[in-house]
Amino acid sequence: MTLTLILTRHAKSSWDDPTLDDFDRSLARRGRKSAPLIGRWLAERGFAPEVVVASGARRTVETWECMASAMPETTVLERNTALFHAGASTILGVLHEQAAARIMLIGHNPGFADFANRIVVQPPKHDRFHDYPTAATAVIEFQADSWAQVHWGSGKVQDFVVPRELM
Repeated sequence: MTLTLILTRHAKSSWDDPTLDDFDRSLARRGRKSAPLIGRWLAERGFAPEVVVASGARRTVETWECMASAMPETTVLERNTALFHAGASTILGVLHEQAAARIMLIGHNPGFADFANRIVVQPPKHDRFHDYPTAATAVIEFQADSWAQVHWGSGKVQDFVVPRELM
């Protein structure tokens, strides 16, 4: 069975209000522009997720909301605060809990960059994969019967993009 992970770092966030808790920061104008581009890119390639698991931080939820208009209305959004500034092992643990065959995770660096680099057999030939900038998105496939069987170095990158390439 083929399982597909869409791994998206949240879009560019705003630092305009220094009184806000980090969890509550919203998207910047650039983030509100780039997230829909990523959503359309995914939809055009047939990579619509069944379930989206976001860290629950405002900027991750807003990233999904900006992408959602390009996706099927049946896509379910779940919030999982374990993804908020999570390390790679925690991200893998959240992935292991999933049941749908096509999952999108939306979260934060540095954990997402580390996770992306550790979960794949071979990184794509892209100079931004290793640092995973805002709204970077990888589509990674696994040959496994369940997410619990996915382990480090087992995914094959099908595609990778950063918003700047879509503008």
